[in-house]
Amino acid sequence: QLQLVESGGGLVQPGGSLRLSCAASGFTLNYYAIGWFRQAPGKEREGVSCINRSGGSTNYADSVKGRFTISRDNAKNTVYLQMNSLKPEDTAVYYCAASGSCSRSEYDYWGQGTQVTVSS
Repeated sequence: QLQLVESGGGLVQPGGSLRLSCAASGFTLNYYAIGWFRQAPGKEREGVSCINRSGGSTNYADSVKGRFTISRDNAKNTVYLQMNSLKPEDTAVYYCAASGSCSRSEYDYWGQGTQVTVSS
């Protein structure tokens, strides 16, 4: 079964940090660009960051630039999203997804999501 599994979410105070992981099973992440998305209650899903197959190219939403860092370890078949200086507005369910390219709008595989709550 081909799937992505996110982990690492939780409750954190404003200014804190979390590292999300996106692990693949049933297929090799090396062949895919991986994007992170988030969806807050009552809001549309938004793209947060994307990393290309080699890890040599990344992009970020303006709202997270300078605070979030995406990386990948192809040997571990895992992509990470390091989130620092978290704000209450970062609260959302975070999803990872696999695509042929960060420039594509279609994603082939999605994870089930992990909740991130930033609150004091």
